[in-house]
Amino acid sequence: MHTPFLIGSHVYLRPYERGDAPHFVRYLNDPEVRRYTSRDWPLSLVEEEAFIEQTAASHDSVACSVCLLDGDRLIGAAGFRFFNWPARHAGFGIAIGEKDCWNKGLGTEATCLLLNHAFDTLNLNRVWLDVYEFNARAVRVYEKLGFQHEGRLRQDAFRDGQYWDTLRMGLLREEWINRAG
Repeated sequence: MHTPFLIGSHVYLRPYERGDAPHFVRYLNDPEVRRYTSRDWPLSLVEEEAFIEQTAASHDSVACSVCLLDGDRLIGAAGFRFFNWPARHAGFGIAIGEKDCWNKGLGTEATCLLLNHAFDTLNLNRVWLDVYEFNARAVRVYEKLGFQHEGRLRQDAFRDGQYWDTLRMGLLREEWINRAG
């Protein structure tokens, strides 16, 4: 493990590092991975390196690389942004870029680690996220973790030649505690 921040059973989360940039560029330029993100244009290594530097210097986000404990392999990224400190909430996002790591519960474990951090350390009251309606796998995971459907942005995204709704989901601290308890 290299600079672990949060440690689970199969994954650990650590701060972004400059050396992560080529991995993130590969993920976010892969059409199959990019389909689930809001990224619609090519990502350059220069742009990603600048983003990592900016994120490292900011206290307006919590950005983590997701790594496998077994083999110390970088598989994705997750974190919080759009903090609203007076209202105690933030937006959540995650992308597992290594497709051989999909459908193994690794993203779910990383999400749980960050939700515990959000409610137990950052003292947030609510975590929200946006997910495309066609991403049934992610919607199921978020529902399983206790996220509630809060809204729908109709025809908000254009993918695969058609318009899709974006779902807004949210989780309150008390819902997370009651689920875990």
